[in-house]
This record gives sequence, C-alpha cells and structure tokens, in this order.
Amino acid sequence: MSNKNKTIHEFDFNFICEYFSRLERQGPGSPEATLKALGFIDNLTGQSCIADLGCGTGGQTRTLAAHVQGSVTGLDLFPDFIRIFNRQATQSGLQDRVEGIVGSMDKLPFAEEELDLIWSEGAIYNIGFERGLNEWRKFLKPGGYLAISESSWFTAERPEEIHRFWMDMYPEIDTIPNKIAQIQRAGYVPVASFILPESCWTEHYYAPQVPVQEMFLHQYPGNEAAAELVASLRHEEELYRRYKEFYGYVFYIAKKMEQ
Repeated sequence: MSNKNKTIHEFDFNFICEYFSRLERQGPGSPEATLKALGFIDNLTGQSCIADLGCGTGGQTRTLAAHVQGSVTGLDLFPDFIRIFNRQATQSGLQDRVEGIVGSMDKLPFAEEELDLIWSEGAIYNIGFERGLNEWRKFLKPGGYLAISESSWFTAERPEEIHRFWMDMYPEIDTIPNKIAQIQRAGYVPVASFILPESCWTEHYYAPQVPVQEMFLHQYPGNEAAAELVASLRHEEELYRRYKEFYGYVFYIAKKMEQ
C-alpha cells in the first residue's frame, strides 16, 4: 500500500492529535454552517443542557455557545484537544457555561434524558452513524434535538476511485435518503438536512492545513510517519477537488419523538 492511499485511521494517534491540534477545525465546516443548523432548533433556554460529541479543539462549540443559552459540554477522546478547548473557552469568556471533558462517544457520562441537544460535527463516524443514533437517543429529553454532520453520497453511483477510497475509510457512508431513513428508524423525526457548501472544505478545512503541513514536515525532517500523514491528507484533498460533486458532508437535524 502506498503512503498516499493509507487512511487516516492507520496513523499513530499522537501524530494525528498533534497535527490537528494546530487547526481551528478538525473537519469540514464553518461558523455559518453551524449557525444554519442551529436555526432549525427551537427548544433552547438558559436551563438547557447541550453536548458537543467529538468536539475536537472546540471551534464549532464556541460558535454554538456564543449563540445559545444554557450549558455546553464538549467531549473528546484526546486530552490535548480538551486542554486547548478549555483554554480557548476561557479566552472567549465562555468558561462559566462551556466545559470540555475527556471521554468516549460510546460511554457518555450523561444521565438518561439529561440533554436538550446533542451536537456532533463530522465525528459520529467514530462509532458509526446508526450506532450513534441509537445509543445517543436515550440521553436526549423527549423532544430534544440531534444535529450532526456526516459524510454522504450525493449520487446513487460514483467513479470507482472515490467509491473505493470511501469504502476503505468509512464503509457506512450512504446516500442522503438512506441516512434520513436511518434517522427515522432510530426514533427521530427528521427536521432538516442540507449539504455543506464547498467553502467548508476548501476555505475552512484544507486551506488552513497548508502552513500546518509545512511546519509539521519541518519539525519532523526525515520522519516517515509524518511524511506519510501529510501525503495522505494531501491525497484526500486532491480526491475532494476531483470528485466533490459526488460526496460531501451533510448536516442532519432531527428531533427525538415525544413518546
């Protein structure tokens, strides 16, 4: 297997964490997309409890917290991300309502029906879309909301190269209608879905990586793992630019059924 065809999951977690901790965002998205998704959610008050699962360093969490009342808990597996998360929350003056904790998506530290909103941008794939939908549901209050962005196919068929890439990286990728059907089967009412614009990838995700990649390679000269990680990410960007009409991230907003 050539280095450019390695998936991100095959690299050392410490390298991945160090690389992505230098970025504002750990996946495609934008403040505008976060706020557009938030616009479909109408039940939030000063007493609301919100969780951002797979929060990374919290770029989207701070956007969320600046536009809602209530408390926001960010959860991520990587302690370094959470250290950055809490430092930046303090710098933004949000520390009274926003806290980052180290934890795993498959063992959430919340009580049943504690949360008014579960947020997760580009992270549910870590445990799988359907599994996340089903396991997280019990933590939502009846009528509580789920807002997640997830990689999805835009077309029923696609070129073999990009199909193979995604089958290696995330076989649970599926078309938008199939994702919505999964949401319904898991006991939610689909509220809205929208495709993240191209700028969420190019301007907000890939462009900031260019200087980080140069610094990373300079910091680890001759390190094969560092070179392979950067090569893999550059290959991923190249594939996106060639095949972006076939796939992307989709924001799905759903509401837990009252019964």
